Amino acid sequence: MPSDADPRPPLDAERLAALGVEVLPEAGSTNALVADRAREGAPAWLAVATEHQQAGRGRLDRVWETPPRAALTFSTLLRPNAPAAEWPWLPLLAGIATVRALGDHGVPSGLKWPNDLMLGERKAAGILVERVDTPTGPAAVLGIGLNVTTTEAELPVPTATSVLLAAGSAPDRTDLLVSLLGHLREQYAAWSSGGGRSLRPAYVEACVTLGREVRVALPGGGDLTGLATDVDAGGRLVVAGTPVAAGDVLHVRPAG
Repeated sequence: MPSDADPRPPLDAERLAALGVEVLPEAGSTNALVADRAREGAPAWLAVATEHQQAGRGRLDRVWETPPRAALTFSTLLRPNAPAAEWPWLPLLAGIATVRALGDHGVPSGLKWPNDLMLGERKAAGILVERVDTPTGPAAVLGIGLNVTTTEAELPVPTATSVLLAAGSAPDRTDLLVSLLGHLREQYAAWSSGGGRSLRPAYVEACVTLGREVRVALPGGGDLTGLATDVDAGGRLVVAGTPVAAGDVLHVRPAG
């Protein structure tokens, strides 16, 4: 746990370097940095973390900044051999890994489809996967930004939260990153060998969207409203019998 003397200790750069993680004092976007490394031929599982991200990118090109040492913000490079049709599972497997890493530290969480990490009814983390063309073939850059000790005043929107705010305490960020990287490798190995079908049970278990009335803002315009009943083998959310591959989901009412 963070000490009273230093509520926001730095990441343990030496410990993380042994796992292939480079720690930067600040960065614009770790996804952009790792994408550049990918084009230069960097190997899979290269990872870059930053203590202060100033121009992070989320879905739909949303930009966000993290206060220094308040969040766990990193990106890692994947070089999948799986067919492109299986790639939509990459952000979902990252969500499963994040839920399990927090669980290792006694923090219960869930996933709002497709990949928003929820603590209660508020979002604590976002996940973004970007495809990058490299000289050796397509790669994927997976970025995760998790609010750890972010205060209420530092939150970007009222619907956000942090581990500290939701749980009353927060794990050490280095310990959390080590757990998260381990679970990422486990889920990635399961996906590489069995595809999305091997991940579906774990994702369904973690998904707090299922069983709720939702409204989905579709990318092409318009909304789809209805009961979210399933996540199919392609990772799509099934709403009122209709599979949805992309869209912003609003939980209209609690589950149950």
